[in-house]
Amino acid sequence: MPSNKTFRFGPVALSGTLTTNILNPPTTSGGVNAGTSPQYIILRHVRIVNKTAGAVSFSLWLGGSGLNTAGTEVIGQGTSVAANSFIDWYGLMRLDSADFLVGGASAATSLTIQGEGEIGVAG
Repeated sequence: MPSNKTFRFGPVALSGTLTTNILNPPTTSGGVNAGTSPQYIILRHVRIVNKTAGAVSFSLWLGGSGLNTAGTEVIGQGTSVAANSFIDWYGLMRLDSADFLVGGASAATSLTIQGEGEIGVAG
């Protein structure tokens, strides 16, 4: 049975580029004859905060590095965050070593993203 650890990422400002890599599980290495093991992330909560006086939208995809391919939208798709407000997403989304949470905002550095979940070793 895996022994996952809780973790958080961010807060970090979202860029105005919708293909920015935001989150990807690391790979571990070390120990005698240990090799490398991919890790996975179980994402449970994401918060998008708007720190400006006007509405700003965001979009997030799950896929390859720097890709926002149609059909891979996961959290928000041009979703507007009201001025000086926030949006919370709660769920259960697994990211394996080849998975990237990718996205951005309609105005650079207007929104920040942060989240929590679990991280474990896949093999």
